[in-house]
Formats: sequence, structure tokens, C-alpha cells
Amino acid sequence: MQARFNKIFALGIGLKSASLVFHVRTGTVDVMNKTVIEVQVRAVLPTSGGCAVFIGNNDKVFIIYVDQTVGSAITMFMRQITKERPLTHDLMAHLMTALGAKVDRVIINDLKNATYYARVIIRVENELQQKKIIELDGRPSDCIAMATQQKAPIYVSQEVWDEVDDMSDVLRKMEEEGLKPDPETEE
Repeated sequence: MQARFNKIFALGIGLKSASLVFHVRTGTVDVMNKTVIEVQVRAVLPTSGGCAVFIGNNDKVFIIYVDQTVGSAITMFMRQITKERPLTHDLMAHLMTALGAKVDRVIINDLKNATYYARVIIRVENELQQKKIIELDGRPSDCIAMATQQKAPIYVSQEVWDEVDDMSDVLRKMEEEGLKPDPETEE
């Protein structure tokens, strides 16, 4: 298994203001003879139909469009905002914790007719120290939200990576046009 990682740095920006949430770390990993690239949620921006989630690393960034509620959840998880009452992803996390499970990783593994597909890999360990790995199909938006919430890595298959358009310039241009880092996530 080969891995290359760069230093993590964060710039923050939020949904309700003219700002984004950024996180960057790069890497490539060979998993079960299939190359995947480690990515992070680089930014979440509201759109007229929901949210644009910018996903990528230092080499490339692409966009997955998600509904407003999941976009808001991803942003809250990135900012570690506590909610008065649990949201759907919180409920799922509580249920998984009660069962001794956690998100191990997420893989955005396919792109067909402009629709992304993802798998969430869940690691379970019970009170007898018995371990199990479960792989589930899921909407990329939900998988990304769960990975962000549980601080699990997100990967993109090499095939998807090669197919998506690089939106790094769009993200960079938005930063240059006055989007400022969120002070609470600056280091």
C-alpha cells in the first residue's frame, strides 16, 4: 500500500455568510488493486437548488451538488457545531456507536450519467472483540456527511478522478474575489 500525504491546513467559510469551509490533504492509496485518491471537503457553498460541495486535494477539485439539508449538515460537522436536537446523521452516528460501529472510510466509486455513487465502509467491533467490516451503498452526500462527522477519510476512485472536471480555478477565483477564511477555523 502506497500513501503520500501533505500537511493538513484549514481555511473556513460558512453557509449563511459569503464564506466557505476549506480542508486540504492529498494522497493516493492502492486499495484492493484499485487506486483511490484521498480527498477532503474543500468548501460548501449554497446554490439556488441546494449546495455545491467542493471535494478534492491540492491537485484537483470537483463539485458534487447536494440538497440544502445535507450541505448544512456537512458544514456543521466541519465546524463541529453542536445542535440542540440530533439530526438524521447524528441519529445514525448514535445508532452506530451503540452497536460498536464507526465509519472507517468513504469511497466515491462511480460516476454514471452525471450521478455519483459512493460506498461507506463501516468497521464494527463488539464487546467480545469480534470485528466485522460492512460495505454499504449510499448517496455520496450522506456518505460525505457521515465521514466528515466521524472524521473518516474520503477517497475517490481513479476512474472517477480522471473523469471529473478540475474546478480548482473556480475555487481559487472565489477566494480571490473576497471570500475570507472563517476566523474560528484559522490556525
